[in-house]
Amino acid sequence: MSHAPERPEPQATDGDWSQAPPASKRIADTESLTPREREVSTWSEPIARQASKPIGGLLGRHAVVGRHWFWTPLRVVLLLATLTLALGYTAKAPCVQEYVDDQGVVQLDWRDSRQYVAMCYSDTVPLYTAERLDKGLFPYKTSWKDDNGTPDGQIRYMEYPVLSGLFQWFNAQLAHGWVAIASSGWLPNAMAVIVYFNFSSLWLALAWLVTIWATFKLTGRRPWDAAIAAVSLLVVVHAFTNFDTLATAFAAVALLAWARNRPGLAGVLLGLGAAAKLYPLFFLGPLLVLCLRSGRMGHWWRTTWTAALAWAAVNAPIYFLYPDGWREFFRLNSERGVDPDSIYNVIQYFTGWSGFDGPLPAGASPTVLNTVTAVLFLLCCAGIGWVALSAPRRPRVAQLAFLVVAAFLLTNKVWSPQYSLWLVPLAVLALPRWRLLLAWMVVDALVWAPRMYFYLGPDNKGLPQDWFLGAVVIRDVFVVLLCVLILREIYRPELDRVRAFGVDDPAGGPLDGAPDAFVLGPARAAKKQREQAEAATTALTG
Repeated sequence: MSHAPERPEPQATDGDWSQAPPASKRIADTESLTPREREVSTWSEPIARQASKPIGGLLGRHAVVGRHWFWTPLRVVLLLATLTLALGYTAKAPCVQEYVDDQGVVQLDWRDSRQYVAMCYSDTVPLYTAERLDKGLFPYKTSWKDDNGTPDGQIRYMEYPVLSGLFQWFNAQLAHGWVAIASSGWLPNAMAVIVYFNFSSLWLALAWLVTIWATFKLTGRRPWDAAIAAVSLLVVVHAFTNFDTLATAFAAVALLAWARNRPGLAGVLLGLGAAAKLYPLFFLGPLLVLCLRSGRMGHWWRTTWTAALAWAAVNAPIYFLYPDGWREFFRLNSERGVDPDSIYNVIQYFTGWSGFDGPLPAGASPTVLNTVTAVLFLLCCAGIGWVALSAPRRPRVAQLAFLVVAAFLLTNKVWSPQYSLWLVPLAVLALPRWRLLLAWMVVDALVWAPRMYFYLGPDNKGLPQDWFLGAVVIRDVFVVLLCVLILREIYRPELDRVRAFGVDDPAGGPLDGAPDAFVLGPARAAKKQREQAEAATTALTG
């Protein structure tokens, strides 16, 4: 029976910055760390210990680390991510198959609800025609009538934020070009929607690899934590469900830019990410309270105005040229009711409650619901801000970022299943506990199965809604548990594995190792006690 080699237990310094390594070393590549500073996953993580058996077992006490000419930790993690993405593409492949109908016409094979039975559904496929991408027209300029069987139907436009909409249009143009060349016999031929899906999947896979690369760079002395994000079952299920890996790439690289003390670049990336999906903009909240606590508000202002400029640079041309098309995303979100995955839908179903607004006519906005979700999210943000300013030690950026994004998902009226990808890199950086994170990711990913079979319907050998909503509740409980554990480590920083060996915050950038300038509540009392102790020591030695 093998045992992990003995080594000293890591000690997290709580306010004693004299033990912390220099800032340059805290964010350096892992090859620069000493053996004692380097986190060895096969010693500390039971999952890693078991996984290492087929390839030689635990790392030896006298092993030479960081000397292999090719298989660096980063390349291994990226290989794992590539294999996971390949599994994800394979899982979606049944939904991009062709067949020839009775009239000899090639059709996409979604017969007998194949997209639900095979659980391969991807928004990319129906959006190709639903957003009129198949016609080669420019989104936001192009409109159509969504009458739903009524003569006075709503005029519709591209429903996605500008960067995501342009991404779809770009891939549609590539697909049209491919099909045109293929018709001459120069390339393999396929239906345009299949080619469109393949091009979209290629860029989405590259975006996720960028996400993993940035996450790896942010792990500091714990590089193998990024492997948890790389092999996540959520990636298998949702990397190609929608276009969210674009936003995760911008968000992760923005955090890396902040960690490298480049707040202007971080702002540009956050602005571009918000032009694809809204959530990267939420990072400005945690950065605000952390900069306020550390007296680094200049860095926050630089990040914020560059984020606003980047977002405006992408959105302004569409807004001025096609204002109705630009507003479509905001209009649809304001009129949208509760999503099947939201906690509000769970409550309505199991209690018979008709919702905050009751029955509404088509096209009416659920005003009360929109107000309640906004107020709840703002209250959560206010609470997280209090935690950031009152905790005995300044929280890490990733901890607060995870709490804010999780609060948004839990209180929002919409939790599309692929949104869970937003949490994956943040969870790895905020709470690197392998078994817990893998358990949450598996549970969250498995919500997809009862969701698909709920859409199939009990009359078509599907599942009743109870199974699906029960899985939603279990997922939400897991996310709340992660939040509670993060809050526990914020108030007891000696339990934070990232902060072992004097490390402060690998993603902190200008905040890394910074003393407190403004604190509240318990943190203020603790700061006053430290100042009194330092003054007494100075008087005795003076």
